[in-house]
Amino acid sequence: MILYPAVDIKEGAAVRLTQGDMARETRYDDHPENAAKRWESEGARWLHVVDLDAAVAGEPRNLPAIEKILKAVRIPVQIGGGVRTLDAASRLIDLGASRVVIGTAALSDPELLERAAAKHPGRVALGLDARGGRVAIRGWKETTEDSAAEIAGRFDGLGLAAIIYTDIEVDGTLRGPSLKATETLARALVTPVIASGGVGKLEDLRRLLEIEAAGVAGVIVGRALYTGDVVMADALTLLGGG
Repeated sequence: MILYPAVDIKEGAAVRLTQGDMARETRYDDHPENAAKRWESEGARWLHVVDLDAAVAGEPRNLPAIEKILKAVRIPVQIGGGVRTLDAASRLIDLGASRVVIGTAALSDPELLERAAAKHPGRVALGLDARGGRVAIRGWKETTEDSAAEIAGRFDGLGLAAIIYTDIEVDGTLRGPSLKATETLARALVTPVIASGGVGKLEDLRRLLEIEAAGVAGVIVGRALYTGDVVMADALTLLGGG
């Protein structure tokens, strides 16, 4: 199972939000590339980067910070937030992103995800952020009537690199991930699932390992790494070097 340290960018700084609320942020580093270099130096094999402002605005807002991260590290980086056109996805890949994450646009323009997956095989992930089991879009500002399972099922045959499933209600709270919902989704899909939201201690990662066989191939950890509630070395040892 791969551990993805999260570097979420808002107004040029590395932050973490609580339950996706842009007004409930904790700022950790004014220079996100420093956070990225720290996680790489501690052994991370991947990074997960999100342009939070772009997720709301629908267009890039923190490209300078993203470029600095891509130049600062050698490990692969997956980037999401406001990727709503094929040009936007291609631009991030051209800048050096190993993988792009498309969320909101997958609902409003399903063909975009299909075109992106065809143009960049193995380098496109679907981001599904759910509140009460329903998919939220536009930086979590709107909740749809669609369930995560319904949306994921529509795109399961595209050859996506992964489906990133975030439970907004636990994201940034350190209360533990939504194991049952994550496992149910993973078992219904061929596409690997990356769990996101709620990891607050090493035991949470141990519990996620128990459902790895269901198709849970990775986990995104944010606040717990920044606060030290999860120590990178311990997490990597537990996950077998992930």
